[in-house]
Amino acid sequence: MKDINAFYGFKNGDYILSQLCKLLKNKIKRDINHCLEKSSCIEIKKSHVDVFTITIFDDLVETDILKIKNIIFDNIVGSEFKILNSKVAIDIDITIGCSKGEDKDLLVYAERALHNAKMNYIHFMYYDAKLYKNQLVNEELVKTLHRNIEEKKVEPYFQPIMDNKTQQITKYEALMRIYDNEGNIIMPQAFIEKARKYRLFNKLMELLILKVIEYIKLYKISVSINLDYTDILNPTMKNLIIENLRNDDIGHYLTIEILESKKISNYYLVNEFINDLKAYDVKIAIDDFGSGFSNYEHILNINTDYIKLDGSLIKKIDENVYYNLVKSIVLFCKEQNIKVVAEFVSDLRIHRYVKSLDIDYSQGYYIGKPQKINEIIESRNER
Repeated sequence: MKDINAFYGFKNGDYILSQLCKLLKNKIKRDINHCLEKSSCIEIKKSHVDVFTITIFDDLVETDILKIKNIIFDNIVGSEFKILNSKVAIDIDITIGCSKGEDKDLLVYAERALHNAKMNYIHFMYYDAKLYKNQLVNEELVKTLHRNIEEKKVEPYFQPIMDNKTQQITKYEALMRIYDNEGNIIMPQAFIEKARKYRLFNKLMELLILKVIEYIKLYKISVSINLDYTDILNPTMKNLIIENLRNDDIGHYLTIEILESKKISNYYLVNEFINDLKAYDVKIAIDDFGSGFSNYEHILNINTDYIKLDGSLIKKIDENVYYNLVKSIVLFCKEQNIKVVAEFVSDLRIHRYVKSLDIDYSQGYYIGKPQKINEIIESRNER
């Protein structure tokens, strides 16, 4: 708002805030209730000069919170805001801090999340109020992480991936979940970065990998696991995977997704990791391609089997520029004999665009939400 006030004046700054307030209280509020498929009590008010609070008096699960975040973000970023005495309209960007709980200081936790999101230049951050009740928050989170490690409670949730030609679920992505003292799931945004900071993430990943391999052996399901560049550089991670593949012919069930990132600086080490795993018939995917600093060099330098298109492209695939960008990536991949997966396929409309481009696979809430292994097996047995 400082930039807007400085360039367009304070009257226009106030005018834009009034338009934002109207958007929040009308369309966004309706969209949230429509998303939740019920009429929840939603309180919207201006907290500070350019900060608004949205309080939803309901017990929301992780998927609901993320959907609401997307509704708020997409509505505001996708809107044009008028300027007084001008035909010019401008767009604005937002940052969202979120918290869930019954604590009277819930707003404080949300503001902390908002502050940290701004400091880290990201659009959204979530704090679980149960983990941020006092100044001992770090100790409490460390205890929670240690307990999940000691009791081996780290659990993969499996999000289905559909083959667009056969319309069948052919594989799953394993997503890490841990639990608080009451057995409630803690959202990844609340612990992943902290776990890395406290040097506990590798232990969590080891447990996740072991669980995934165990489920592959038991149920013969195809699963992908997400690793970033720092995980690849860790020899323990590679040795753990290979050690558990050596005596069982299950490598063809496993895909390793490497996060597409500007951090990748040594392609020799990356391909050494890839070739060692491919000796056991493990497949490789580049994850989140199309985000940030993406370029085709990553595809050319990495011996990959799949490209997973970033959700930021798929969510806007109905716009010509994004449609054409995705189309060019798909055509390039087909020439290189690389399969393409579209992430964040959230509804039928997006799914139709994806299929029109002959993208091989779809993943997202329209295809299926992350589930426990027993739910996956039960649904398979019912077919």
